[in-house]
Amino acid sequence: MIEETVQITTTEGELAWVESVQRKTSCGHCVAQSSCGTSVLSKVLGRRALTLVAHNPIGARPGDRVVIGLHDDALVRGSLAVYLTPLLMMLAAALAGEALFAQANDGLVALLGLAGLALGFAWVRRFGSRAANDSRYRPVILRMAPEEFAPVHFKN
Repeated sequence: MIEETVQITTTEGELAWVESVQRKTSCGHCVAQSSCGTSVLSKVLGRRALTLVAHNPIGARPGDRVVIGLHDDALVRGSLAVYLTPLLMMLAAALAGEALFAQANDGLVALLGLAGLALGFAWVRRFGSRAANDSRYRPVILRMAPEEFAPVHFKN
C-alpha cells in the first residue's frame, strides 16, 4: 500500500477532501535535472497542492493531518490504463492501416496512428470519469499522522 501524509480540508459524511502537505519530487536531487523535461515542467507549473477525495472511516475532521493509503494494484491498473492504452491504440491503428492499405503512403499510416492515439485519449478520459466514482481507485484514510506532521499553532 502506498501511503502519503495529507491535511483534511473538508468532510461530508464518509468522504473527506484532502490536500497534500508537501508535494514530493525527486528533481532536486537528480544529476540530470538541468536537461530533464520533467524538471522543467515542475519549475514551470510550480508546486500546487493536490486535492483528492478519500474515504474517511476514522472520522477525521477538517484541519487534521492524516495518512492516506492507496492499494498498489489500483496504482498499477490506473497507470497502465492512462499511459499504455493510448500508445497501444496508436500502434494498433497504424499497423492496421499498414496492413489494410498496403499501397498507401506513410502519411496515411501516420494519420491513422494519430487517430488511434486520439481514440486512446478519449478512452482514458472515459476511464477517468468511471474511476473517479469507483471505490477501488479512491484512497482511504488509514490513521492520524504522527506528531511531526501536526499543524503548527502560533501564539499571539
